[in-house]
Amino acid sequence: MNVICYADRGNLSLFIAPNFLKVVVEDEGIGIPDVNLAMREGYSTANEKIHEMGFGAGMGLSNIKKNTDEMILTSKFGQGTHLEFVISLEGKDRLVPLLSTRE
Repeated sequence: MNVICYADRGNLSLFIAPNFLKVVVEDEGIGIPDVNLAMREGYSTANEKIHEMGFGAGMGLSNIKKNTDEMILTSKFGQGTHLEFVISLEGKDRLVPLLSTRE
């Protein structure tokens, strides 16, 4: 939802392998000024319009982190955001590491 609400454009990719799923979301948007703050449950910058649509509870990123095996979130304020996460299909002991080279 954040890509739709805040970005000028975005791309979502899903990679499917026998033992994991990997999702990569990249956008060109306003970016996240403080990634650590954005990861806190309940933190939201949503305006009234977003709340009226039923979004903006501040749980999206923290829920992704809780429900995935690995997650990387980077953002440059004024440029955009890069999020990728992996869901292991065979348990954490056989997890394939994230392949990102982004910092």
